[in-house]
Amino acid sequence: MNLSVHAKSPTVVVVDYGMGNLRSAQKGLEKAGVKAVITSDPAAVQSADAVVLPGVGAFQDCMANLAEAGLVAPVMGAIEQGKPFLGICLGMQLLMTISEEFGVHRGLDIIPGRVVRFDPDTRLKVPHMGWNRVHYSGDSRLFEGIEDGSFFYFVHSYYVAPEDGSVVCGWTDYGERFCSAIARDNLFATQFHPEKSHNHGLKVLQNFGRIVSECS
Repeated sequence: MNLSVHAKSPTVVVVDYGMGNLRSAQKGLEKAGVKAVITSDPAAVQSADAVVLPGVGAFQDCMANLAEAGLVAPVMGAIEQGKPFLGICLGMQLLMTISEEFGVHRGLDIIPGRVVRFDPDTRLKVPHMGWNRVHYSGDSRLFEGIEDGSFFYFVHSYYVAPEDGSVVCGWTDYGERFCSAIARDNLFATQFHPEKSHNHGLKVLQNFGRIVSECS
């Protein structure tokens, strides 16, 4: 008798720390064919095959919520273990060493760097809100199948400035050139919202899903 063996689907978790566009991120992933569950359980994050960290709101409050929920160690552990990780918007900024938003506040320090505000003297509106082009290096797995200079959706007043330029895999111009995507091994993060960026954002999430499958 022949027995069919079905591989277990990888567990992708969207981290719930009380401040994030959680359902939107989950729906975007599911539309891209990536089954994801929302959880605030540190044990579930720790045992997951891949982690997605979305976020909206103030940097200091988000760090405080992560710590209070006991989620800092599981999130950092997932990254250190090389599990596929995707940070979105504030979830990208939390990876930096410090943020200059409403004072100076410590981040996760996964990627050495700072979170800084757009130049207040610019004639452009802050927050940077709406569609803008993202340029990227040709070997970025996150942007495979997407034309360079494609439009993605942004909502933010601060952006990341990594110390090591080699982690920058995408950049955008808004009065100045800023880092809009980073990649290091299986860690990826975007300042834009892929879940709100229509077909191009869907392709980014599909690419992340493929990375997750390759690692599982």
